[in-house]
Amino acid sequence: MTQKLKKAVTFHTSTIIKKPQSWLLICFVLLVLNLGAQQNAVIDQVVAVVGKNVILQSDIENQYIQTRLQRGISGSAEEIRCKILEEMLFQKLMLNQAELDSITVTDDQVEEEMERRLRYFITELGSQEKLEAYYNKSVVEIKTELRRMVKDQMLGQKVQEGIMANVEVTPQEVRLFFKNMSKDSIPMVPAEYEIAQIVKKPPISVDEKMAVKERLSGIRKRILAGERFSTLAVLYSEDPGSARKGGELGFYGRGELYPEFEAVAFKLKDGEISEIVETEAGFHIIQMIERRGDYVNVRHVLLMTKVSPEALEKAKLQLDSIALLIRNDSLKFEKAVEKFSEDENKSNGGMLLNPYTAGIRFEADMLDPQVSFVIDKLQVGELSDPVPMKTEDGKDAYRLLKLVVKTTPHQANLKDDYNRIQGWALQQKKENAVEEWIRSKSKYAFVDIHPDFKSCQFDFNWKTE
Repeated sequence: MTQKLKKAVTFHTSTIIKKPQSWLLICFVLLVLNLGAQQNAVIDQVVAVVGKNVILQSDIENQYIQTRLQRGISGSAEEIRCKILEEMLFQKLMLNQAELDSITVTDDQVEEEMERRLRYFITELGSQEKLEAYYNKSVVEIKTELRRMVKDQMLGQKVQEGIMANVEVTPQEVRLFFKNMSKDSIPMVPAEYEIAQIVKKPPISVDEKMAVKERLSGIRKRILAGERFSTLAVLYSEDPGSARKGGELGFYGRGELYPEFEAVAFKLKDGEISEIVETEAGFHIIQMIERRGDYVNVRHVLLMTKVSPEALEKAKLQLDSIALLIRNDSLKFEKAVEKFSEDENKSNGGMLLNPYTAGIRFEADMLDPQVSFVIDKLQVGELSDPVPMKTEDGKDAYRLLKLVVKTTPHQANLKDDYNRIQGWALQQKKENAVEEWIRSKSKYAFVDIHPDFKSCQFDFNWKTE
């Protein structure tokens, strides 16, 4: 919903879900897609049983329809259905183990994950109405079917996490893994960058805050006078993720929203309108839609405070002066970061943190386009002029960027890319651990596969009774 998961009322952003490339990622996300295409009904039957858990023909067919829509999928219809069945056998085997080991997930955990996935699909399709039209079902019906799938996936994921929990690789194993890679299979490592910054965040003036609060107070009065909250949210709210949905956020639990927003939202009664609430994002009014245990679904109108042009220009001039001192060797960059930067992460010397890896290196396609444009023109060690930016809460600011490191594209090697190769080796060892687990458990679990699928060329030898 937002750029920060725990600040869920500012900006809309998509969740990144990678398409599974191997059985190791068995459908922990994609099974949610099975809900669609019921109009293409099949005569249902049980096609496989693992322990006490069954796989239905309709499960296979619904997944098949979704799989055919994916790009890059090849193979005959029979081969694809066999692959889908084997992925489901993996999941049911893990679910069976979860039952044997008394592994559980709470109803609240299932509800939270289900709501998160629904928010994602509503985001991707544009609205709740489009979601319902896509699946030809109401949200209530979708939730009913999704709930069981989500619970099964969460249980299976816990089993898989347990299998891989203690898997580690030694330096010797990393070297052996790399040695055993054929020369043609060693990938190229693209150019990578390490970038540092000095940030100046102009303050919001008191006059600006008062003006925004006055505007929002006027909207609140119109709602109390009888106008629809949702209509005014569409017209005026500056949260693009929720405005188009009448300000509705969907269900969120404690700890997922701005603290000030959450403190008010959880105290509201059904339909009640809050007073004005200030958060890092700006000013809000909130209406309770529904509370369900420790989760609330509210709608809100957000008006954001803006940095004045005068304050923004002042920040730019300050950075110009700092840059001049650094270029003249009158001030070290690291000291300037420590003394002047208003970035939350300045304690590490101002280095930009990669949200994908939690490290400080970026490939070009991981960089913000504006940062990439500026950095592409710098030499290593060079400092940029002040560059406009948006802070995480959407405010205008300026920063200086310094290119600290730029690597040359090259074929991966142990000297320069040990951590990357270590990650590959660890992933391979984890996959091997799960493969071995499957081979071991499938020998003793009750598995029965319908004769229609006995001709499938599975990757594993599924022993059937």
